[in-house]
Amino acid sequence: MSILKEICGISRRSFLQTVAGTGVLASMELFSSRSVFAAENKKPNVVFILADDVGYGDFSCYGAVKIKTPHIDKLAAEGRRFTDAHSPSAVCTPTRYALMTGEYAWRKQGTGILPGIAAIIIEPGRMTLPAMFKQAGYTTAVVGKWHLGLGAQTPTDYNGEIKPGPLEVGFDQCFIIPATGDRTPCVYVENHRVAGLDPKDPIKLDYTVKRGEPRSFVNDIPRIGEQTGGRSALWKDDDIADTLTGKAIKFIEQNKDKPFFLYFATHDIHVPRVPHPRFKGSSQAGVRGDVVQEFDWSVGKVIETIDKLGLAENTIIIVTSDNGGVLDQNGPDAVHGGTEETNNGHAFNGPLRAGKGSAYEGGTRIPFIARWPGKIKPGVSSELICHVDMLATVAELTGQKLSTDVGPDSFNILPALLGEKLNKPCRDHLIEHGHVLAIREGTWKYLPARQGRKKAGKKDNAGPASTGKAVGELYNLAEDIGEQNNVADKNPDIVKRLSGMLEKYKTAGRSRYM
Repeated sequence: MSILKEICGISRRSFLQTVAGTGVLASMELFSSRSVFAAENKKPNVVFILADDVGYGDFSCYGAVKIKTPHIDKLAAEGRRFTDAHSPSAVCTPTRYALMTGEYAWRKQGTGILPGIAAIIIEPGRMTLPAMFKQAGYTTAVVGKWHLGLGAQTPTDYNGEIKPGPLEVGFDQCFIIPATGDRTPCVYVENHRVAGLDPKDPIKLDYTVKRGEPRSFVNDIPRIGEQTGGRSALWKDDDIADTLTGKAIKFIEQNKDKPFFLYFATHDIHVPRVPHPRFKGSSQAGVRGDVVQEFDWSVGKVIETIDKLGLAENTIIIVTSDNGGVLDQNGPDAVHGGTEETNNGHAFNGPLRAGKGSAYEGGTRIPFIARWPGKIKPGVSSELICHVDMLATVAELTGQKLSTDVGPDSFNILPALLGEKLNKPCRDHLIEHGHVLAIREGTWKYLPARQGRKKAGKKDNAGPASTGKAVGELYNLAEDIGEQNNVADKNPDIVKRLSGMLEKYKTAGRSRYM
């Protein structure tokens, strides 16, 4: 039996000891316990489930008491739950861009929150997360929210062939919501066409129409932009979770005999929040809590399918969110958003400050759970990780080399996912993208001052509105996870160092290999 066969599955340290004992060249250290998977042609399936607007405190395993998430809790018990995982941005489109490309979205213009008529913002032909999987022999699919633009030009024409899109950036199949549930068009796109569209009833969109205006209503719910036409293709809001989950399950079942990558980006829990009747009123946190529990159901159905097909031991399942939580109303329609009263005191971002849109921890610190039976060590990890790291991590997992010009901000976090004992962190810093660009180094967090702002104040999304000499904010998260005690004045050397690091990574165009 070969050395690789003998050592497959053991720790990196034990592997190196074994190699040393055989007299193999020291350069064999290039083989880690991860690259052995690729060498042995053991290609694990990967299911990446990305919720929309789920906060750090929304799952029971992260402290929720008025919302029940038994399927996610079971996944956490069987896998690894991270307490310092982050989305690359505090809002949706830039997070998804960074996840796909390994590049912070703030480095590229035009990666803000997109309308439903925007052209695609990922250049076809560049290395992406699904393209990395395809290069390793995987079948790839995206099901759910896309929100990265479609077509070569703005505005997108939804009445014919729609390309470039997901299929041009690495996916073999797609069944997607083009933008968000509260943005038109309210239709699904399957591969290159709107699913179920009657060509005699073409889709017309008008983004000069604001949400809440009479012409903005689709299915009696206010949206951003007007849609006329496409009536046969309209989704039914309370069936979205069932439809998308069904498509995800079908892909898994059809590809059970070969390695696959499924990016399942749910609509839940973004507004408009319209749970299926079987979930309506099921939580103690209003309609927002109900759709969290609906999301948990979707996760449960995927887990059930994986386990039933006997794929569990060869499948990595990751459950996370695209940014921090928010208690928002859908324009004038609070019924489909949520209110303080119906939220019933549920701490959707746990102890964290602010939420969606903010560079404070509540904006980007999110739930992150990974299960791979027999490979990922169950437990809780405080390692600093980010979705932008998936590209480098998949390269390591599949035995591929990530060139220096690809994934400029992506770090290999596979050792942290597996639960290996680390001599040093997988990443020693992270730039958090919200109302400002903030930087983390270990437990220190620095936010540069914004013009006209003097010092930190009450909890909010954008910092206090006081005027005077601008100063930055510095927090020691080990002692102050809620970011309430600005210690910048007491630690000028740390402020200077972190400020310099932030500027270096901003201007260099990359943060990996520096």
